[in-house]
Amino acid sequence: MKDIVSIRLNHEFKRVYGRGRSMVHPLLVTYCLKNRRGVTRVGITTGKKIGCAVRRNRARRLIREALRTQNTPLPPGYDLIFVARVKTTKSTMPQVAAVMKEQLSRLFCEKG
Repeated sequence: MKDIVSIRLNHEFKRVYGRGRSMVHPLLVTYCLKNRRGVTRVGITTGKKIGCAVRRNRARRLIREALRTQNTPLPPGYDLIFVARVKTTKSTMPQVAAVMKEQLSRLFCEKG
């Protein structure tokens, strides 16, 4: 995870939402778009439907840890956005990691 940069600007999130490919699961939604920067950039979002701030922060922590524990390295040059869903806060980190691994493998196989 050393070559991963955070996506922080709203227009960058909107670009990935509008042009990127997505994978949907009850625990997690993943958006992926190729960029020209040569580094992987990651953004994590949680909406107010998730619940109070404690639950939204837990969802972000689960997603961040699931990303950190991925065994396969992410290919450089992609923007990834992970969107937490209501069920994310009620799940465990291995469940989120398994969903994330499946979604990333499908997105990168479709790209390749």
